[in-house]
Amino acid sequence: MRETFILHPSPIRRVFAAVMMLFLGALLVYVALSTGTMPFFWQLVLFAFGVAALYSAMKAWSATSTHLVLTQDALEEFEGRVLCRIDEIEKVERGAFAFKPSNGFVVVLKSKAPRAWAPGLWWRFGRRIGVGGVTPAGETKAMADILASRLLSATPIA
Repeated sequence: MRETFILHPSPIRRVFAAVMMLFLGALLVYVALSTGTMPFFWQLVLFAFGVAALYSAMKAWSATSTHLVLTQDALEEFEGRVLCRIDEIEKVERGAFAFKPSNGFVVVLKSKAPRAWAPGLWWRFGRRIGVGGVTPAGETKAMADILASRLLSATPIA
């Protein structure tokens, strides 16, 4: 595996994201359990959302413990999970109005891929892969630029 670029999550953003989700989950569970005048149904709803937020915090913490690697052939996680192969990419979107993660970019694929999600790091839905979230803006922009230039260099000029 020849690494072209490695994208590490920002430690400060990683901690901030996990702590905010933990705080939200704990607050929702506390409100659900301490409010006796609320109807039981709404207590259950608050409790369920609180548990979901706590679970999301755990998933985000574990998902952001890895980093993304751009190789000559693919965009993948360090452990080897392939997000997409370079020849499957149609275009890279990184504009202000693109539906993308915070400080990130979107890769549009030529065909649909299975759904997958690493909270805070990347997501894949249909033909789109969003990269970003807790990653530093400069490094993420550099990875998007490298991907875009690689696509341009592979495209024959008519």
